Amino acid sequence: MSALSKHLVRLIALCLGIVLSVLVTGCASLPDDVERLPSHTLGDMHGATRLTTVAAASLPADDSVSGLRLLPDGGQALEARMALANAASRTIDAQYYQIANDASGREFLHALARAADRGVRVRLLIDDLHAAGEDDLLAGLAAGPNVEVRMFNPLAVRGRGVPSRVLLSLNEFARVNRRMHNKLFVVDNAFAISGGRNIGDAYFGRSQPANFIDMDILSAGKVEREQSAVFDAYWNSEHAFPIQSLVVKERPPQVARAQFDAWAQVGPDTMQPPMAERDPLGQSTVGAQLASGRIDLHLASVRVMADAPVKATQADTLVDGAVMAGNLELLQSARSDVLVTSPYFVPDTRMLDILQASTGKQVRVAVMTNSLATTDEPLVHFGYSRYRDALLDMGVALYEMMPGVDAMQAASSSHGSLGRLHAKLAVVDHRWLSIGSMNMDRRSAHSNTEMGLVIDSPELAGQVAMLLQREQMPRSYQLQRAGARQRLQWVAPTGTQPVVFSAEPSRNWRRQLGMSFTSLFVSEQLL
Repeated sequence: MSALSKHLVRLIALCLGIVLSVLVTGCASLPDDVERLPSHTLGDMHGATRLTTVAAASLPADDSVSGLRLLPDGGQALEARMALANAASRTIDAQYYQIANDASGREFLHALARAADRGVRVRLLIDDLHAAGEDDLLAGLAAGPNVEVRMFNPLAVRGRGVPSRVLLSLNEFARVNRRMHNKLFVVDNAFAISGGRNIGDAYFGRSQPANFIDMDILSAGKVEREQSAVFDAYWNSEHAFPIQSLVVKERPPQVARAQFDAWAQVGPDTMQPPMAERDPLGQSTVGAQLASGRIDLHLASVRVMADAPVKATQADTLVDGAVMAGNLELLQSARSDVLVTSPYFVPDTRMLDILQASTGKQVRVAVMTNSLATTDEPLVHFGYSRYRDALLDMGVALYEMMPGVDAMQAASSSHGSLGRLHAKLAVVDHRWLSIGSMNMDRRSAHSNTEMGLVIDSPELAGQVAMLLQREQMPRSYQLQRAGARQRLQWVAPTGTQPVVFSAEPSRNWRRQLGMSFTSLFVSEQLL
């Protein structure tokens, strides 16, 4: 049998398997009689806590502005969460797209359990898709005192890996396709951390061979209260199911909690590696500043953008969510320059029109995304690649992240060896900074729920632009057109003499053929 015949047989078998699985699982459904006791942010907690005292010392008496601090370093981003959780006295509200069952994920969950044991009210909301196989772990956490765990938009199929759960849930494709992509961590209604990072080793520089290059932001004051209101809306949504309503196996609470404690313990060999005392911005750790009684914060006006939970079931799949609409409005307001960073970049017609209008007004526009060598979503990169010529024609500067090796090795590498871009940022006119969970693609615009901040701060905007220009652009290919036929070239800034590639680094005919074939069956709305 030829290689082509083998592939055709596998494809036919896969299609038959999908049809069979849909027929077999067509009757699977979520529970109807789910009890969701509403709860809300505690607000005035009648007395200062350690964290509210630190927040008060770090903010002015004027309540019209908020305090903010960037968290560019992965190790310090995890340390900040752990330091806040360990200092919590009253409440912890955590909302994530993914909490991995690895060292970082278990360390995070164990910190929540310890806080609950001290009497802290813990509410944990997780999107259900990537929680495959974690029902017992999460139910064990929820079996302890003062803890509630809810799953957002869950699948009826439990106890399998992500591919199997998706395959066996295709009879409810709309549910599978709509995910809660928000990331938010609020402690004692005093400090919040939001941004692009999920909870897992790869987001905190603890994974091999690849880690995500990302950005979070610590906030306090008015913005934190608005973020808490967003959390409440999701927590009390009909799409949030208590984990106990989804777990088939019933166990006494003490048994479930004992098993959680055994799973969640982090041994000495998996603890966080040593961190530098200062991050790339020269900032000491959040824990060290908490111990001093004050956190260095930039004061700024902030607008909170958040999609409504109902986006998970809205009928119109082509309407931009509130976060995408807010970001496009920001880009449209540019007068001098725009710098966009997104790991997945698949522009729609409106975004292209805005970028075209901006460059037509002599606004400098640059977009940074992953290269084929560093992306963890090759099909999304293929979707983006269709727009490179058009973007260059309208004057947009394109940068694609190289792997963390030299340029010649990067050209032949099939995946990123050190850094994969994951930060979702936009800097406009050296003044405005957008940061959050939203990618600049169709999925974030129309299918996933997202959350973000638009910050009026030349200082923070300058910090982000400096980090990107100092740390990431020197590690990125810049695309250009050359020759009589104006073909794409990838220019690697190595030393005094750049290396120029006339073919896309890491692309080969097998990968190209596979992506071209798969794209025939996958709409850009799903990318």
